[in-house]
Amino acid sequence: MLNKNLILVTLTVILLGCANRSTVSQVESIPTSTTANAKSLQTKSTVVTDTPKAINQLRTGNFVNGEHPTSGKANLVYENGTYFVELDQTFQTSDKGPDLFVILHRSPDVLKTTKPPYFAIAEGDYIVVAPLKSFNGKQRYAVPKDIQPDQYQSIAIWCRQFNATFGAASLTSS
Repeated sequence: MLNKNLILVTLTVILLGCANRSTVSQVESIPTSTTANAKSLQTKSTVVTDTPKAINQLRTGNFVNGEHPTSGKANLVYENGTYFVELDQTFQTSDKGPDLFVILHRSPDVLKTTKPPYFAIAEGDYIVVAPLKSFNGKQRYAVPKDIQPDQYQSIAIWCRQFNATFGAASLTSS
């Protein structure tokens, strides 16, 4: 009898240990009779999510000029478990800069945290999302999974080589 109970406990541990991390297994019943076998174990799975519900548009803002004329609208959206920075079809910035990036910045007003003419930003106040794909038009950038977008209040176009902020959009709830 002890041997059969040990087998049942081992099978339970294996079943629970092999379950996907996004599920929680709950054993409904474990037979304790001496005639029980592994087929009599019944489990029920419940999906547990730790990410927000799928929401299209979370926050939005309009670009203002920094080092160079920059205009258009920026959006922070959430779709299928991933955050995205979207620049709308009216987005436009100068083609004068090398090494341009889309960044998230902690301040709601990036340009007031720095001084002209370059509007240089301090390390630790921003996180790089991706290199800028185009100087104008609609674009979309996946935010890396290790970044928590709720910790950032603005989207900016930034020249890494010269530490110059071309323009920034303060994000507000839509």
